[in-house]
Amino acid sequence: MPDITQLTSNLSSNSSAISIINGRVIDPANQIDQQMDIHLYQGKIIALGNTPENFAAQQIIDASRQVVCPGLIDLRFRLRDRGYETKGSIASETRAAVAGGVTALCCPPDTDPIIDNAAMVKLIRLKSETEGVAKVYTLSALTQQLEGEKLSEMRKLKDAGCVGTTNALHPVKSTLVMRRALEYAASHDITVFIQAVDPWLSDGCAHEGAVSTRLGLAGIPVSAETIAISRDLQLIELTGAKAHFCQLSSAKAVQIIQQAQQDGLPVTADVTAHHLHLTDMDIGYFDSNCHVIPPLRTQRDQDALRQGLKSGIISNIVSDHQPHSSDAKLAPFAETKAGISAVETLLPLALKMIDIQGMNLSEVIERLTLQPARILNLAEGTLSIGADADICIFDPEAYWIVDREKLLSQGKNTPFHGWELKGKVTYTIKSGEVVFAIEKKL
Repeated sequence: MPDITQLTSNLSSNSSAISIINGRVIDPANQIDQQMDIHLYQGKIIALGNTPENFAAQQIIDASRQVVCPGLIDLRFRLRDRGYETKGSIASETRAAVAGGVTALCCPPDTDPIIDNAAMVKLIRLKSETEGVAKVYTLSALTQQLEGEKLSEMRKLKDAGCVGTTNALHPVKSTLVMRRALEYAASHDITVFIQAVDPWLSDGCAHEGAVSTRLGLAGIPVSAETIAISRDLQLIELTGAKAHFCQLSSAKAVQIIQQAQQDGLPVTADVTAHHLHLTDMDIGYFDSNCHVIPPLRTQRDQDALRQGLKSGIISNIVSDHQPHSSDAKLAPFAETKAGISAVETLLPLALKMIDIQGMNLSEVIERLTLQPARILNLAEGTLSIGADADICIFDPEAYWIVDREKLLSQGKNTPFHGWELKGKVTYTIKSGEVVFAIEKKL
């Protein structure tokens, strides 16, 4: 943290200064949930409550009847850009992110080129700083070219700025290679992000069950997830590596992770917002917008995911934002590209857990801010004095209709088109700068 005394010693109305007044401030990191003002100066939070002496705000934001919380952190977000310009760019997708209240996002390494060298890390950082409006963090490739055979230079990639490592959706088929990768990561205190999938059981496009059978779609059984999780947990116990399991989709997976945590293994897990609200029944008559990996599963699985989120077994909610061009969803279901343009609906879908699962507002915000910051080992996700002024302001009572054509993301592929959601972002501030704002409707 910076020296706040030094930072505030020369307060001036000519400097960048913002006061956010009358808002309900929720900061799970500091167990704050009360109405108070926040004062920002030179990109930092310098005071909560009373206005500092000699402080003259250039901009005053009235957050009456709104929630003021740390900027959201999305652990799984594909920027597209490099190699996929028709689907999105750093400029378009970070604009979509801040419209959803997300001030920091984490990009997997399955870009084109793949993030398995320091030059690629630096290129993405440079482009995000010059073209983007949200903070962009990267995960390095666990293996070279994500081929699952030779380990990447994880330490060099960490030194270049990567906040973790993963093989994304590309399986590491060799148990020995996975063991060596976990040992390497453990020796350098690198968190391994694991997308648990058995490649020999995953040659499908929907959950293996009654719906896939009725529609004639190749199914992916729950065991494709649980077998992979079980194998990797054995290796985690052997190596002591820290691991984060991405996008749990089944009740059995939640049960296995719970047992591992009770046994003291250093593992965490997340769930996508769409797995909390959609099941395989929503595929209907081949709705390709519901084609996701891992697949949407049963109501029983969904109930377990919701309960796992409430209990803390699942510590994070992610968007798994994957924008696609329109033609990517026009082929027969099995031939369409998997993924949802999801970041702009992340917050309101997460807020639905208050009514559906009995979570309180602070718990939901924690799953979107403090917990992902801890996973990435970042000094973010908090409104502490001296922290970066990354802030989301939203109206928790505002209803709005999802219209795919009004999404800022270049990808319009959402299964939530036409849904009425509650909770609308009105301001997003990144490093003390307003990067998104809409007029407040009284």
